[in-house]
Amino acid sequence: MRIRTATDLGAFIRERRTKLGMDQIALAKKAGTSRKWLIEVEQGKPRAEFGLILRALKSLGVSLDLNVDSSLETPSIGKAKLPDINSVLDALKKRP
Repeated sequence: MRIRTATDLGAFIRERRTKLGMDQIALAKKAGTSRKWLIEVEQGKPRAEFGLILRALKSLGVSLDLNVDSSLETPSIGKAKLPDINSVLDALKKRP
């Protein structure tokens, strides 16, 4: 599953919790949070503390694997094609 927003994460947590047959109180207790906090996260609260999110996910038996989207990477200097200085100089010499 691809999580791109706080709303996506909240929906995932709610779906996983219900699939495991847990209510909000049980998950909140297991994760060491309040039910109010869990309700806000499940509703997509964008500023939830990340450490608590990780504890909630662990309580649901979920681990995170991070992947880099290679389409967003910019080429590094080592990979960029450097100009041939001799060709540049020759082109400048040919100009009137």
